[in-house]
Amino acid sequence: MEKTSEHCFQYPGNLHEIDLATLVSMYRDRGIPKKAKPGEYFACAATGNLIKEGKWWFGQYYEQKAWDKTLTKGSEGYPLTEVEMNILGMAYTADGEAPHRDHVEQNAGVISKLSYMIINDLKEFGFLSIDEQKRLLITPRGEKALQGIARRLYGKRFHADMLNINQGTVAQPRIERARKEDNEQASLF
Repeated sequence: MEKTSEHCFQYPGNLHEIDLATLVSMYRDRGIPKKAKPGEYFACAATGNLIKEGKWWFGQYYEQKAWDKTLTKGSEGYPLTEVEMNILGMAYTADGEAPHRDHVEQNAGVISKLSYMIINDLKEFGFLSIDEQKRLLITPRGEKALQGIARRLYGKRFHADMLNINQGTVAQPRIERARKEDNEQASLF
């Protein structure tokens, strides 16, 4: 399925390179207004305008109007990305039995440590519920948010073909290691 818009929040692709404490801090600080140091400015990620204060999103800043335009209809102010759409969508499209949390974390499209935090927030925000067997269930509020992000990205109601897992894309980013070459330092003598 082809996207009609890329105009939404996105998580950086290299989050797997940072340590867990930094990841948690960055995730918790998203959406918090930050002021530039005296004599310095930020650039708005959406408009390119220089601003003295902006809402922070993983190293990018947004002026308030741009932030508001990037929020998804039906999200109740929660910043939705394609990852949240994948998580909500897997719960929504479950045939028979709801998906287990571990399965959703592994197939959300980001590292499992981040998807763990996202699932907790979606639960706290009332978009998901989790039963005793750790299965994810979508709530009516979650369905409304899911339809909103699907319309933003694809211009139509949610369909299972929109999920990363159904498009065959990589679910878990992998850390690529450089091959170690056996180069010994030449003797100086």
